[in-house]
Amino acid sequence: MSKTLTLAHSPEADDAFMFYALATGKVETGDLEFEHQLEDIEALNLRAVNGEVDISAISIHAYGKVWDEYVLLPHGFAVGEGYGPRVVAREPMDTGDLRGCVVAVPGQLTSAHLALRLFEHDVEVRFVRFDEVMSYVGDGFADAGVIIYEGELTYPEAGLRLVLDLGQWWQGKTGLPLPLGGRVARRSLGDETIARVCRCMQESIQYALDHRREALEYASGFVGEMPGERVDEFVGMYVNARTLDLGDDGREAVREFLVRGFRAGFIDRVPDSLFFGH
Repeated sequence: MSKTLTLAHSPEADDAFMFYALATGKVETGDLEFEHQLEDIEALNLRAVNGEVDISAISIHAYGKVWDEYVLLPHGFAVGEGYGPRVVAREPMDTGDLRGCVVAVPGQLTSAHLALRLFEHDVEVRFVRFDEVMSYVGDGFADAGVIIYEGELTYPEAGLRLVLDLGQWWQGKTGLPLPLGGRVARRSLGDETIARVCRCMQESIQYALDHRREALEYASGFVGEMPGERVDEFVGMYVNARTLDLGDDGREAVREFLVRGFRAGFIDRVPDSLFFGH
């Protein structure tokens, strides 16, 4: 008898690439069936907070709210290696000028929001959908905005200027990569089922990396008219060796990000238990 699990992730190119093999039946799942549910990252964060999904993509910031019910899986992390969410503005702006500014942010529970607040606490935020941040800034509703996903590459085409790369800042401050998102599973699924989910996820990611061209072609179907080389560049930023194995410094980065979020007052309690199998 099959067991159906909800698998929630974003429709962005990196997630599409990562789950290509799983979504198209190229991974043997046994009696496990996955119901793919696609939503933007803040919606996914809120669904995890509400306990509505079995397995989900999640912002590391949001994980600080749900760790008692969900465990981080060892595969599927999106990590910025000296790059990450970017603060942009219409006109040239120094980083010190952000203090007191109105900044558009792609969701309260996103890691982009927490990273911004760790850099500069004194900002007035406006929460908008991730794909509306650039137009929100461009139309003058905010002084600056934090962009994620493909926007990290395309913001110059919208006439916006870089103020700060939060991944670059974080690495300079901590010596660690910036942990942005991961995958979680409901702890109540039990270790045996979670271990099987991990195997399926690892095999799907490995298949995409081994069959990059076909996985990229599939992922390109989720990003409209973006040129293939740009899809390739973006996917390479966030689906790579770190996605298969976060590494000791990556796990340290997750803990450090959450600890700093706690000290800054954005997370109520530092998790006692983080990673499945560790």
